[in-house]
Amino acid sequence: MSMFTGIPEAPQDPILGTTTLFNADTDPRKINLGVGAYRTEDGKPFVLEVVREAEAQMLKDLGTKCNKEYSTIDGPPELKKQTQGLLFGKDNEAVTSGRIASVQALSGTGALRVATEFIKTHIAKGGDKDIYVSDPTWGNHNAIFAKAGLTVKSYPYWAPATKSLNIDGMLAALGAAAEGSIVLLHACAHNPTGVDPTEAQWESIVKVMQEKKLVPLMDSAYQGYASGSLDKDAYAVRLFLSKGFEFFMCQSFAKNLGLYGERIGMLHIICQTPELAKVVLSQVKLVIRPMYSSPPKHGAELVMHILGTEAQYAKWQQELEGMAKRILEVRDLLRKGLEAKGTPGTWNHITDQIGMFSFTGLSQAQCERLISQHHIYLLKSGRISLAGLNKGNIQYMVDCVDEVVRACP
Repeated sequence: MSMFTGIPEAPQDPILGTTTLFNADTDPRKINLGVGAYRTEDGKPFVLEVVREAEAQMLKDLGTKCNKEYSTIDGPPELKKQTQGLLFGKDNEAVTSGRIASVQALSGTGALRVATEFIKTHIAKGGDKDIYVSDPTWGNHNAIFAKAGLTVKSYPYWAPATKSLNIDGMLAALGAAAEGSIVLLHACAHNPTGVDPTEAQWESIVKVMQEKKLVPLMDSAYQGYASGSLDKDAYAVRLFLSKGFEFFMCQSFAKNLGLYGERIGMLHIICQTPELAKVVLSQVKLVIRPMYSSPPKHGAELVMHILGTEAQYAKWQQELEGMAKRILEVRDLLRKGLEAKGTPGTWNHITDQIGMFSFTGLSQAQCERLISQHHIYLLKSGRISLAGLNKGNIQYMVDCVDEVVRACP
């Protein structure tokens, strides 16, 4: 008998499973709204022009400025300074003083995993530690935190009746949390709802967290992609920094540079002093070493080239603005289409939200009907990736949503 006999087959990941179903569908009308990756107006994967230019230059530099040797455990020093500056502001005291411990990670997911392993070992000291996540949140968050041995709890976030932020419920839950608990916060473009706190609401969140001595763990996957402005999308991050918090910051370049497969991200840990940052960095490196030893170089070289070249950095900002503008245009077309058709319900939340995703408010039955009857693939929670919509399929989407809402009220 095989030693593997009796091991149950794991359930399929809901997001990746949606893509599998989409790929197997032969209907020409099919639409994939599950995958969180940018698509062009033609529905094709998009490689930023600035990335193409960086790749070409790196190829020329291969063997001289670039090589295929191992990276260091924590990644290149230049990458640290550049990515810190992008998030926190290059002239910010925390950056210039050296009190941020930074390491390159395997995209945002890897940064979260390293952060929570460090928290379990050095903050919880091997004991129990609560981490509060929004309800709902990205599907992988809970699994990452549970795997690290943290106790996952939730705070209210989505208000179904108004399709907006339940700020009162969120503040009440954080106010009742045990002192020193970790709180996961989406820096911008909340996934899956697309609902972000206003600046005034962020101030209220900061106040409660200061009073309760809660520790922020911020996840930034969409800086610049949400609004089109790198600085605007860093508002919440810089607010917490300005209020004197020590906190954990996970940063990904999958979405805003289109480097999904390069797995390039950063973990930044903001400390009170440079001396503490040095100690923290030494221990984070001990977390990484037995995990994957050192990070991949290619994505890091791309990011350094783009952030470190003035002309390319400016071009990236222009491309980001164009990507964000297309998503905003799709939001507007979807809302106007549903309202013009008289589809039952209110649809203003589609344009009130921001970022790649929209929490449509569609029921599970309505989502299942979209999949089975209309070949439109989305999560059964009602979350859609707006990047899958364009002028060529938006009317079909409107017509199908209208049909399922009327068929399954």
